[in-house]
Amino acid sequence: MLFDIGANLTHSDFKGDLLSVLDRARAAGVHQMAVTGASCEGSQQAVTLSQQFEALFATVGVHPHHAEEVNDGTIEMLAALAASERVVAIGETGLDYFRDFTPRDQQRRAFEAQLDLAVALDKPLFLHERAAAEDFTKILTKYRDRINSVVVHCFTGDAQALSRYLDLDCHIGITGWICDERRGTHLHSLIRDIPSNRLMIETDAPYLLPRTLKPKPKHRRCEPAHLVEVCRFIAALLDKPETQVAAETTQTAQAFFKL
Repeated sequence: MLFDIGANLTHSDFKGDLLSVLDRARAAGVHQMAVTGASCEGSQQAVTLSQQFEALFATVGVHPHHAEEVNDGTIEMLAALAASERVVAIGETGLDYFRDFTPRDQQRRAFEAQLDLAVALDKPLFLHERAAAEDFTKILTKYRDRINSVVVHCFTGDAQALSRYLDLDCHIGITGWICDERRGTHLHSLIRDIPSNRLMIETDAPYLLPRTLKPKPKHRRCEPAHLVEVCRFIAALLDKPETQVAAETTQTAQAFFKL
């Protein structure tokens, strides 16, 4: 049994065949999934979807790419959505200085506003960080002792960033990025530094299709069923049975989300 802690199932790529996608996930052993809310509209859709399927839960938040959306009304809307028993975390929020789709000062303000919300609601945090580790760490450190629990999802950073996040008692989410021979090989050694009770796995579907899949799919869309390959690849790096990694990451996710 596997838990995909981050799948963008409200993405338009799944509009035509979501039921089949969920069936394939179940058949592969992925029995629980958190649907990522990354914008105002996306968060509303994530909650609605999670209310329709027992296997699905939701996060509600605004990704740094959409930081310009965040105002007092946005925070009130997210708080209302978070009242649903299907909502397990605040996010996806954080900082992204790699794309810089919104000004960095707006990103920081939006991030802090959602950290305040997580504190007020006593909810776990589902966080995004890319090329922004220094500012991200500074801001998170100010809040960490008031926050329930934190996962840095889709971790792709270096050893220094990982050390910072583990020092802050964060959980770490690993995706199919680790299977990418072009840009993910640095994670092969770092994965051993993540304690088993801090490691969770995810697909970030429809993104980050594992490049180690055999046979290679004809399309580039990732889906929750591919979490099996992420688990397999990590198990090989850790010299552990796949069943052990599946059990450990699932138990950690269920505890993190209080399920």
